[in-house]
Amino acid sequence: MLVRIVKMGFYKQNIEVFLQNFEDTKTRIRAFDGCGFLELYRDKNDPSIFFTYSYWESEEALDNYRESELFKAVWSKVKPLFSIKPEAWSVDKMATLE
Repeated sequence: MLVRIVKMGFYKQNIEVFLQNFEDTKTRIRAFDGCGFLELYRDKNDPSIFFTYSYWESEEALDNYRESELFKAVWSKVKPLFSIKPEAWSVDKMATLE
């Protein structure tokens, strides 16, 4: 399993547009083949910063999503809203404590 973390910053006037786009697409992203989990976080100190946190079966599954029409549609709407360059990390989960 691969965990994908993406940090995004938005201009204040674009936050609601981003949140609506996420609301409109989150179910389809989560249902994409190979995606096992999806969450959205908002920074406590800077409300213009958001993170997505998702689980993917493999690097190939993530790549398939990133090459899909769904990703292209989502990204084309989100990209112009950014106030900072997005950052992304692919990581391996090492431990979970509940």
